[in-house]
Amino acid sequence: MHNTKKHNKKVAILGAGFSGLSAACYAAKKGHEVHVYEKHETAGGRARQFKANGFTFDMGPSWYWMPDVFDDFFSDFGHQTKDFYELKSLNPQFEIIFKDSKISVPEKYEELRNLFESIESGAAKKLDSFMTSAQHKYEIGMKQFIHKPCHTWTEFISINILKNATKLDLLSNFDTYVNKFFTDTRLKMIMEFPVIFLGAAPSNIPALYSLMNYGGYALGTWYPMGGFYEVIKSMQKLAEELGVNFHFNSEVDEIITESEFAKSIRIDEQHYNFDEVISSIDYHHTEKLLPENKRNYSDKYWETRTFAPSCLIFYIGIKGEIPNLKHHTLFFEHELDEHIADIYVNKEWPENPLFYVCCPSKTDPTVAPENHENLFLLLPIANNIEDNEQIREVYFNKMLTRLEKHIGENNLLERIVYKRSYCVEDFKEDYHAYGGNAYGLANTLKQTAILKPAIRNKKLKNLHYTGQLTVPGPGVPPSIISGKIVANEI
Repeated sequence: MHNTKKHNKKVAILGAGFSGLSAACYAAKKGHEVHVYEKHETAGGRARQFKANGFTFDMGPSWYWMPDVFDDFFSDFGHQTKDFYELKSLNPQFEIIFKDSKISVPEKYEELRNLFESIESGAAKKLDSFMTSAQHKYEIGMKQFIHKPCHTWTEFISINILKNATKLDLLSNFDTYVNKFFTDTRLKMIMEFPVIFLGAAPSNIPALYSLMNYGGYALGTWYPMGGFYEVIKSMQKLAEELGVNFHFNSEVDEIITESEFAKSIRIDEQHYNFDEVISSIDYHHTEKLLPENKRNYSDKYWETRTFAPSCLIFYIGIKGEIPNLKHHTLFFEHELDEHIADIYVNKEWPENPLFYVCCPSKTDPTVAPENHENLFLLLPIANNIEDNEQIREVYFNKMLTRLEKHIGENNLLERIVYKRSYCVEDFKEDYHAYGGNAYGLANTLKQTAILKPAIRNKKLKNLHYTGQLTVPGPGVPPSIISGKIVANEI
């Protein structure tokens, strides 16, 4: 906060999503003059919010996991999470619908143990063993491993990380790892579900990421009252208190370079000079703003990456209440492997899709008018897939039919008072998302740590990258950490 004047730099941050806001706060705390340029009229990026017909819709993230990461962020600035928003612990954390049964994952760990034991004899002890290991990985992974800028492998040669290398299960895959503990397919699905958000098949994700199970099931599933956007608003407010300048409706058209430096950014016909530039917008798009000889990676490089999925989203307002629906519901009546193959191998619309429904109005009366429900439907799909209104409607009807079957009602269609869809073409249009991806790069074995796109430009000394396409990876908590890592690079 009290750097001497000579250390102060003028810093441009492109994009006001989680990583951009985080980077802005940490850079401002160091005494730099920080300017954030955001294409849209509000902050948030994929976590923006919109209001329509009395409903409040979060556009993206809806799972508040790893609460300690949010706590650590605010405490770095002398605050507590509760200074900004109220968190509610969800019970059940979520419900999974299987072909012939449904399982609610309880809030309390002891109840989760009992649930596992009731499904498979001996599973409670296996769960203890799994979670003890997951906690260990969480403590090493989230407190040390994930905070490295990943310039070289030598960063990981700390005594603690070396001592725990075998326990971190860096080289075994998640699917094989889960199979060592459980045989019931429903239990395996419950354990594998969290890593689907990491953007690859469980067979391609390192077993290290069982830390996600600890970050979710042990630390709980939470909901910020008012919606997930409350977190964005809080980070923006904090940034403004730290002196950060926000420029909305300001899309960067070009990054001007001079020898080894990014000299300025161009917005329309205006040029703005900076000492440092941090891009939290799409990495591939950022590089398109540079001369070809100043880019880290070729188009060929991006074509060979494994991206996390895109998704088809519907924001729905329903008149009347919906019984038998929880805050979070996963519709997993079909084969996970089949859906994953359609995303990564066949690259086509899934024949038997799995999908997710969020109904925040079950917890928060402010997000829908009285006697109405707020629904968010999400179906993971391949990137760069054909996307038009007709296809969206086909899948909307598939999802609605299965939702109606689950709740035991068949009149949802006529009760819809608001409906908006969002898919591949929208991700491209709104975020320049490569291939229309929704979650960034997948956390596969070949895309972990220094094998991810670099956090700094190798040809320009003052250009850095942050967010879900660089370290540490996809998801809200990693994006917040990514902003901290990059601010420390300045």
